Amino acid sequence: MTGDGFGPDCPIQVDRASMINRWDRLTFLHWSYAPEVIQELLPSGLTVDTFEGHGWVGLVPFVMEVRPPRGPALPWISRFCETNVRTYVVGPDGTRGVWFLSLDAARLPAVVVGRTTYRVPYFWSAMSSTRADGIVHYRTRRRWPAPRSVASSVRVRPGAPFTNGELGDLDHWLTAQWRLFSVTSRAIRGAWAEHPPWPLHHVDVLECDDELLTAAGLPTPTGEPLAHWSPGVEVRIGLLRRLS
Repeated sequence: MTGDGFGPDCPIQVDRASMINRWDRLTFLHWSYAPEVIQELLPSGLTVDTFEGHGWVGLVPFVMEVRPPRGPALPWISRFCETNVRTYVVGPDGTRGVWFLSLDAARLPAVVVGRTTYRVPYFWSAMSSTRADGIVHYRTRRRWPAPRSVASSVRVRPGAPFTNGELGDLDHWLTAQWRLFSVTSRAIRGAWAEHPPWPLHHVDVLECDDELLTAAGLPTPTGEPLAHWSPGVEVRIGLLRRLS
């Protein structure tokens, strides 16, 4: 299942990529939160970004493929399941982007690299992404580090691609993000993520039994999520640069 991507073009070009990612079979599930609830979870120097007065948090399960800027991906170790809990922030330089409240990955080396190099909160988890009878099922159970036994089960049925006229400003605001932030004890850093517009599809959410959001410190979300599905895009991740 494919579909043309609609939405804003990436405003930057990553000439020197630290890695190339392929984000496949991805589901965006978003809930709105009061901005002050999200702000309490952010490090100093980052400010919650809002859309029409609301903050937003996403639960995003997908299949990741990682390869170096030059050369092929390594067998087995380079393709794995990932699920992140993300929100949207403004950095000290005024740029907007993604702050990861948590990231779960099925490959321990990816977790170690993410924690030590990009300084983002990766967790090693037992994970799977299966597709049968048109239904995609993502499963996560955290292994390391604590809190252990945190789990998530999401089942969705992808549908037809959105047409350009069906997508609104909020749909693009939640998905057309080109910046990720990382914070150490001494600095806030940012990296650009260059990718084409997401080819977004309608999707029915059949199950969302999730503990990752509350494990990240958020209240249990209320109401149905705003949901999108995508077959995926290729992403060029830039080098981390110090912002403050």
